[in-house]
Amino acid sequence: MKVLVVGSGGREHALAWKLSQSPALTRLYAAPGNPGIARLAECVPIKAEAISDVAAFAEGERIDLTVIGPELPLALGIVDAFQERKLPCFGPRRDAARIESSKAFAKALMARHGIPTARARSFTDPREAARYARSLGAPLVVKADGLAAGKGVTVCRDLPSALEAIEQMMVKKIFGGAGATVVIEECLEGEEASVFALTDGTHVLPLEAAQDHKAVFDDDQGPNTGGMGAYSPAPAVSESVANVVMEKILIPTVEAMAEAECPYCGVLYAGLMLTASGPKVLEFNARFGDPETQPLLARMESDLLPLLHAVATGASLPTAVHFRPETAVCVVLASGGYPGDYATGKPITGIEAAETVPGVVVFHAGTAIRDGHLLTAGGRVLGVTALGLTPRAAIERAYRAISKIHFDGMHYRRDIGQRAIRET
Repeated sequence: MKVLVVGSGGREHALAWKLSQSPALTRLYAAPGNPGIARLAECVPIKAEAISDVAAFAEGERIDLTVIGPELPLALGIVDAFQERKLPCFGPRRDAARIESSKAFAKALMARHGIPTARARSFTDPREAARYARSLGAPLVVKADGLAAGKGVTVCRDLPSALEAIEQMMVKKIFGGAGATVVIEECLEGEEASVFALTDGTHVLPLEAAQDHKAVFDDDQGPNTGGMGAYSPAPAVSESVANVVMEKILIPTVEAMAEAECPYCGVLYAGLMLTASGPKVLEFNARFGDPETQPLLARMESDLLPLLHAVATGASLPTAVHFRPETAVCVVLASGGYPGDYATGKPITGIEAAETVPGVVVFHAGTAIRDGHLLTAGGRVLGVTALGLTPRAAIERAYRAISKIHFDGMHYRRDIGQRAIRET
């Protein structure tokens, strides 16, 4: 089977890495890919959001399955374009991808169908948004409605912070059109978790849970980023919690999308807060998480390729997906200054040495090759992922591997996965 992975980040490297292990694979491509993916696949210089060009390439090469990694091409309708050409493509259509690309759409869907989430309202007028924030009171959360690269959510512990977030999003437009509408909601308390499931629009096949670390600094300090690390499994998501998530969130959401005449096919990612009254949805994503995908796939025993192909073609899904019992931890190495301004073009050394540590694989997220040298090319540069028999062992391996890697300004959190140790 010939497969094309669309995207260029750490998630796409993890997908390519896992797909490359399938006995059903005959050839692997990536558009545009990155230097890490290039070790596994033929990379073609087509941007992920260049939908017509990606579809034309898949048609010309007779690709059997295209796997969409990032959210932007999904929101732009890449799956619709593939289906018009009768090309199998893994991911939701544009109208279904609104579950991520419009937080207001997702909130309204959940409200109509009684899916547990925080109380919220959506606004297009900054004065009305500010008025509601004052009436709701702090703490509260201000969210840009549209896609903002994982940075469009501000948790506000006091009212001035909330009013400033509204000003930044709606008036100063720091997220462009993504902040034209904002969602303001109550701040839920508890522990966060990420739960994933594959769905063909009718059936729901749960995967394992993970937990990520969004804040840039240790102890969850500093601004939110696209994600500074993750681990799987998530001890907080017990079997009983997972059953509740399936029965009250995942299955009802898939049913609600079908009822809304935008059936959801692909991977459904529910970002949850595990509150004292049960799990509640913080947000939905229409694709695999980054960096949660890295530890999730490091643990997956089942062959990923036939699972994604079944979803894309409407074939039967199995009754379960099998995962290794070990813990996997991913620590993101970021450029100095991220998520603010940062420099690129810094030489990277030590990846080969890092991958000599047992159970370690280094996924490329923001790298480039110039004149034969591997350089930084993004805010999140590498995802050092390690398997271990226990959370402590996985963490030790990840940081031992990190000690062998260097680039100027390299920054990473030193507490990734510690919560898993406390809860085990």
